Formats: sequence, C-alpha cells, structure tokens
Amino acid sequence: MTSSIYNGTVIHKRFKPKTHFFKYNIFSLLIDLSELDELDKKIKFFSFNKFNLISFYEKDHGNRDGSSLIQWVKKIINENDINSQDIKIKLLCYPRIFGYVFNPLSVFFIYDVSDKLISILYEVKNTFGEQHTYIFKVKDNTNLFQHSCTKKFHVSPFIEMNCNYFFRILRPGEKISVIIDQYQTNEKILYASQDGKRVNFNSKELIKSYLKHPFMTFKIISAIHYEAFKLWAKGIKFIKKNFKIKNNITFEN
Repeated sequence: MTSSIYNGTVIHKRFKPKTHFFKYNIFSLLIDLSELDELDKKIKFFSFNKFNLISFYEKDHGNRDGSSLIQWVKKIINENDINSQDIKIKLLCYPRIFGYVFNPLSVFFIYDVSDKLISILYEVKNTFGEQHTYIFKVKDNTNLFQHSCTKKFHVSPFIEMNCNYFFRILRPGEKISVIIDQYQTNEKILYASQDGKRVNFNSKELIKSYLKHPFMTFKIISAIHYEAFKLWAKGIKFIKKNFKIKNNITFEN
C-alpha cells in the first residue's frame, strides 16, 4: 500500500494589521483512495465510512454527500480537460478522531498511469460549514509546485476578500510541505504552512501518532476559535461574510 502518515506541525503567522503567530503539532494522513477498503480491513483502530477511534468518511470531502470521492474527482477534472483515465488519487487530510474532524485545508494529488502528477486540488473549509475547491493543472514534472489565484472564499472573519493566494507544495515523499502566502494590495499579510515526515500507514504507527495527539481534531477547532478571540482582543476588525455557499469549485490557470 502507498498510503502514509505524516507527523509534523502547522504554523500561522500574520503580519498585518498586527502581528500574530501560532504553531502546533499535528499528524495527517495521505490516503490513496483506492486503498480505503484494504486499510479498513487491515488497520486496527481505523475504519472507512464507519465509526472507530480513527476513521475516514467520504462525506467529509468532495460533494460531502457520501458519494464516491474517486468519481467526484474524475468528473471535475474531466470538466477541466484533464484526462481521468487510469488515474491515482491521494488525499492529504486530517482523520476523524472519535468521530470528529475539521479540515481547514485538504489536498488532492492526482497522478496519471506513469505516476506523474497531473493535477492538484486545494479543498478549503471555513467554520461556517462551507467549502471551496481550487483546481490546478500540473504542467511541470518537478518536486516543487507553485500556484497562484485570487481569493474566492471567505475563510477568516479577520481578512478581507480582496486578496491573492500563492501556494507552494512538495510532491509527497519522505516529507510533505504545503505553504500558503496571502497578499493584499501586494503586501504579505499571512503565512501558513503544514509540514510532516512520513511513516508507514500501519496499526503501530497509527496508534503512536494518535497517542502523541489524542485530541488533535478537537484541538484544531478549539485553537481556531481561541486564536480568533485573540485577534479580536488585539482590535483587528471583524469582516462580515456577505454570502453563503455549500460546495464551490473553481478551475485555476
């Protein structure tokens, strides 16, 4: 199996209008979606689409209706003129722990039959239950990929919409690295990153990662609200969300 576990850290650093910084330890899963049934059978403490200590549900991603993620990916990349024949799909995300998860960012890596990366999907969620997926073609066969686009989705209630994202992401290997720089009127206002070191996806490594972070998914949502409170306490303006969505998708150049 090619699915993996990554143990690492998440960092957020805000530069304007006031500085703010936090860092915490996490573990994430890089799941080959074609291996989910096998993982469910072989890995203790892990289940696919049913409750366990650690689990993965298809309804947490894509259309978020419990339908096949593989078919969802194939459909949307076909609509962007990306060949979906014989593709392999890996998803970097947090798992459910005791049935709960919140994924601020999940990343789909799409490979062709020769194991070349052909597309990357950045799936972003906010705490209002909304989701937006930015879809990029991969044009260069390298280990570091860079993408940029305008912000199209309300995430933080303390950042305006008139911003641009710059993504930098490593091809998953022994290490994973995802970096997002956010700019407003050509000034960097936010740096966010997630990194990790790979271990095998087996029962032993999964329980070791869990024991290091037993309440990780609850800590993530708690930390988001705690950091938001600190931003409010620093006097940073609250930005009201003007529209409501469920699952948006944009195809980026």
